[in-house]
Amino acid sequence: MNVQDNYQTIRDNIDNICKRIGRNSDDIHVIAVTKYVSIERAKAALDAGVKHLGENREEGLNAKYQVLGNLAAWHFIGSLQTRKVKNIIDKVEYIHSLDRLSLAKEIDKRANKPIKCFVQVNVSGEESKHGCSPDELDHLVKELQSLSNIQVVGLMTMAPFTEDKDVIRACFKKLKRLQEKIQALQLPNAPCNELSMGMSNDYEIAIEEGATFIRIGTSLVGNESGGV
Repeated sequence: MNVQDNYQTIRDNIDNICKRIGRNSDDIHVIAVTKYVSIERAKAALDAGVKHLGENREEGLNAKYQVLGNLAAWHFIGSLQTRKVKNIIDKVEYIHSLDRLSLAKEIDKRANKPIKCFVQVNVSGEESKHGCSPDELDHLVKELQSLSNIQVVGLMTMAPFTEDKDVIRACFKKLKRLQEKIQALQLPNAPCNELSMGMSNDYEIAIEEGATFIRIGTSLVGNESGGV
């Protein structure tokens, strides 16, 4: 697998989509999701020009951080247990899975600087997915305003894994509407300018609907069995 070629293909796709819909491709940030690959493959992504690495698990993040350190902006993109916050908080710039006040309080307590957080919203309503409900979002974001180390930079969601593009698009459209609603509140700690949505199978639709961060694993770095 040639990660350089994969990244170039993805960037070309992003450029083409943005030209078609009138967006600036520089506003689209690619996060290489390295959960299923080795440290070497993660390094190959950085060498290809990727600036953002995303990990789903504490163990994977810590292992790669020990080697790659500040070569990347680190994103924690998986479900985060409150008790594990202390193990990752000094390494990450972004957390994509803030979905409850208790987790936010732990992040605020452990961080020594503001952490850029995406509030995860379960737009699809699937029981298998984490995230606050759309109805809970306003209340949660307002509660976060008392926590000085929490900065709500945006919202995150995962669309259903389906071939039905209309279902996927509706999910992303709803998250965009929720983002605009939070922006309109003009809360000091919640600029909510970003949208984290779209993965290997649906990132093109996500960009069309306003994504600014896309989380790409398989089509960028692949899937190595036994990778850290």
